Amino acid sequence: MYIDALITKRSYVLSKKLVLLLILSYSVLSSAQSNKKDTLRGEFTYVLKAKFDTRNDLRTENFFSLQVSDNRAFFADVISLKGDSVMANSRTITNNPDGSKTLSWKKGVVIPKTNFNFTIIQSNEHVQYFDLAGMSLLTYKEPVIINWKLVDETKVINTINCKKAEVTFKGRNWIAWYSPEIPFPYGPMKFSGLPGLIIKITDDKGDFDFELVKSVSDYKLKGKLVNIKKSRYTEAIETKQPKLKQAQRNARANVNAELASYGTTTVEGQEMLRKREKERENAIEENKKYANPLELEN
Repeated sequence: MYIDALITKRSYVLSKKLVLLLILSYSVLSSAQSNKKDTLRGEFTYVLKAKFDTRNDLRTENFFSLQVSDNRAFFADVISLKGDSVMANSRTITNNPDGSKTLSWKKGVVIPKTNFNFTIIQSNEHVQYFDLAGMSLLTYKEPVIINWKLVDETKVINTINCKKAEVTFKGRNWIAWYSPEIPFPYGPMKFSGLPGLIIKITDDKGDFDFELVKSVSDYKLKGKLVNIKKSRYTEAIETKQPKLKQAQRNARANVNAELASYGTTTVEGQEMLRKREKERENAIEENKKYANPLELEN
């Protein structure tokens, strides 16, 4: 009886320890998964040559980074990423006498500016777009493009063997050249879903052209992580594309009104501000007539 009771007691203790060990192991595993870093598997740079205004034939040039991890890819403007780096390395915090803190930048530091502050994450499930509206980070999801038409045509672009594909997306007809030799199903902006990395993609009017201009060798990627700060794509408020655009318009209007009225209290001053605001609104409406956005449809 005593031996049986002792064995039963020991079995209970061992079982309890086993349960605690399993719980601990699960907690560690869950924590590791939630804090999982995106290991860099590929790093590519694209140049965008774009005509955003129909009143002239000028093309702007902007460079974008595509950083590929194990199961997703991150797309962002190169200057925007440089701005993040400069701010992170130049930030200073001053402790005030009242206990508050003031955040500022080191003297003489210039933060690079760009009109493209969005981040796009591509995966096999969807494409997710992130951008700020005022101080709020908003996001929306779209399905991966599945209606690609694969064309039996090949081409060599910058020594890379490519195949042709076509698609109608957001009101434009696009011609893409992708490489099965680089087995990543990603590309610039929201273009993904092909059996190989997109090397070049152009709309049929020639207004927008993305082309791969740089890639990092595999051996240089060893041990590296995706270099995009998490605040660009975490804790965002999910919405739809039209609502995100409207929120950005509202935020810009609020900022402009705030700046315009700052320090103005006289009736004459307020009247002048209303006149300037009206002129600004008219100019915006005039520019809209000639705007040539990359996406013609939401």
